[in-house]
Amino acid sequence: MADAQKYQKLATEYAKLKAQIPVLKKAYLDEQATCHELKEKLKECEQSVRKYEQEVDSLTFRNQQLSTRVLILQEELDNAEAIKKKHKHKHDASPVNLPSPTSVYSEELMSKIHENEMLHKQVAESNLKYQSRLEELEILVKDYEGKFSHHQEVLDSTIQKDKAQVDRLQEEKAMLEVKCQTMEKEIKSCRSRTEIAENQLKTVQCHLQRQLEQSNKIIADKLPFIDTKNRDLNGLNLPTHDRRHQLQARELVSQATNHMTELVQALSNFYTYSEQRSKIYPADGTHEPYSPVNIQYCKYLHENMSYLRPVEQALKHFLSTLNEDSLTTLETATELLPFSTSFKKMVAYINKLLPYQLSSIEEECAVSSCTSSLESKNMELHASLKHLTAVFNKLDSYIELLAAQSSKSCCHPQKNHAHFFFHLCQALKDLNSAVREVSKHYNSKVSLEHQLPTATQKLKTTDECVVSSLISLVTCTGKFSAFLSGNLEFFGQSAGYRTRGSSVGTDSVSEGPRSNPAIVCYRQRAAGYLSSLGATLPDSVPHKVAVQNRQTLLSSAESKEGLSKQLVTFQQRVGKLEQEKEHWMLELQLLQIKYDNEIQKVKKLEKEVSLKQNTSVDSIEDNISVTPKDRTASSNSGKLLISNSLLGQLDQVTGGASDSETREILIKNHFTKRINEMMLQHQQSDSKCVAFHSEVRALHKQLQIANKVKTLAEEELKTTSQNLAQLKDELQTTTKSYEGQLSMMSEHLAGMNEKLTQQKDEIDDLRSQLSVAKVPASKHSNKKSRK
Repeated sequence: MADAQKYQKLATEYAKLKAQIPVLKKAYLDEQATCHELKEKLKECEQSVRKYEQEVDSLTFRNQQLSTRVLILQEELDNAEAIKKKHKHKHDASPVNLPSPTSVYSEELMSKIHENEMLHKQVAESNLKYQSRLEELEILVKDYEGKFSHHQEVLDSTIQKDKAQVDRLQEEKAMLEVKCQTMEKEIKSCRSRTEIAENQLKTVQCHLQRQLEQSNKIIADKLPFIDTKNRDLNGLNLPTHDRRHQLQARELVSQATNHMTELVQALSNFYTYSEQRSKIYPADGTHEPYSPVNIQYCKYLHENMSYLRPVEQALKHFLSTLNEDSLTTLETATELLPFSTSFKKMVAYINKLLPYQLSSIEEECAVSSCTSSLESKNMELHASLKHLTAVFNKLDSYIELLAAQSSKSCCHPQKNHAHFFFHLCQALKDLNSAVREVSKHYNSKVSLEHQLPTATQKLKTTDECVVSSLISLVTCTGKFSAFLSGNLEFFGQSAGYRTRGSSVGTDSVSEGPRSNPAIVCYRQRAAGYLSSLGATLPDSVPHKVAVQNRQTLLSSAESKEGLSKQLVTFQQRVGKLEQEKEHWMLELQLLQIKYDNEIQKVKKLEKEVSLKQNTSVDSIEDNISVTPKDRTASSNSGKLLISNSLLGQLDQVTGGASDSETREILIKNHFTKRINEMMLQHQQSDSKCVAFHSEVRALHKQLQIANKVKTLAEEELKTTSQNLAQLKDELQTTTKSYEGQLSMMSEHLAGMNEKLTQQKDEIDDLRSQLSVAKVPASKHSNKKSRK
């Protein structure tokens, strides 16, 4: 489909270019016609210019003739005057009516001078017009020549592009035809394969249907009677529980998560505002430097969300695991363990913050502006923070105890769960009272600090933010304690559910849960196992091939580059680790001080735990009604061996330890085989990935080199094509200029010949005129002499 779309796009572009060709051709012909017209006009103008030049030459020649004639006439006039002076005494009386010859000559001379001036003016104007017109025509000729060359280049480029596109389209057409033929062959082969697969599918469906009917028959005939016969084996059966109880439990857990998010947010606000306050008071960092304890305290406060956020996320994850079709009790709530671990990390973070909080309060007391009353309030806050941390540790111990009920190592009976929830409620009440105490002492401390002259506005605003965060913490803890105390009865009672072959699960005859807490895990594992059976096995690489590929990879140059990069990264990591080592050495000194305090606390807690265990053991001995011998007899009486009927490997077997051992051995062997196969597949896939990665890197480098060579070749081709086009243009211009010069020279020679002939004719005419003029002049002079 992608090749067809590409071919269609190329066809549309080819059609567009083909439609543009006649337009460009027409424009080219129009421009060529205009160029011819302009050339003809230029020739006409040149002819007119030549005529004007010839007229100018004739006028100059005539002017020269007239000047020579004027000189001759002047000489004749002078001679006549001289003769007149000689014969003046002879002729006294001159004729009055006859005009003087000098006036006639002067008038003729003036008229000739005026004509000469007019002719000179006409010649100058004609020269100016000729030059202006010539310049305009030259500019037009240059413009039209540029347009003509541009259109010629565009036309040539379009023709070349069209030819290249046509060739490319023809090649792609051939490739597409080959692909179509291959696709048809593949379609035929796929059709045959689908027919074979459909036949195989029908056979597999029939086989699976038979196995399903057989397994359903076995389950319907044997399992219900065997499950309900023995109580221990019946505990492994899926119970039918009360959905209302499950929905109410889910609702209460959602409310608890909401309260926990509020508590986490309030604690985060308290720690962030405390960090801002520690950066302002007692040292602001600008005028007074921070103490190392204050710097470390700010660093730990800045990391609060990395410890607080997992608590909220773990409880939300536990809420997402609660479904309507499953039974949720403390024995089946396995997702409470991550919440307990994250809460334990949060309490450890609070314990880590406590010495820095106390040392920061002591630094505030050591300030010179601290009064005795303010110091007493600071010490009260000092004690209340210690009490708050102790309450958090107590709360952590009860949460850990409740979360441990879903583990196999837990040995607490179900009747103690109500007792655990009661102590948890008491711990939450203690937490609320401890937070109230901290808020009260901090508020009184802040009120005294604001009365000091050294208190700034920034400190006041941060103190107000800290007080507001403490108030929100008080409200959150109050809501949490009220929520747990209000629902304590529900949390303390046992879950109501039914098992096969019995009535309500909690009866007075036998104590303890009728359902095993591992049922949910078994069901999830069974569902995952059945889904994994249907998954296709990936291709694997043998171990020998993987080792060979690794050896070749290590010996190649690319692995050397990778090792050099790893060396640089490891050196940087070593530097960072050295810095962290110095940091942890400093922290070790602080932790040693804390360790002494913790030893005393541990001793006290051990005493309290020993006392509580004694009381719990006494209560357990009073409540247990079934003897250990009965329990061992009932546990060893009979066990159900669930068959793997879907795989067709095992049958339903009821017996002693030998059958169970054989079943376990078969299952173990099956899973070991599967694990070995998966390991081989994993190794083969790793070796293939490494080989493909090295090949891809080598091909990538080759592609980069080829691209560089291609770009260089394209640039060289462009430069050579440009140089070739320039040389062609220069050749055309030189040939045109030489042709024009030759035509001009030939035309000029022809014009000069014409001018010479005309000049000869004019000279002959003037000579004839002079000869004619001399004859009457001589006659007139003879007449005068006679007179």
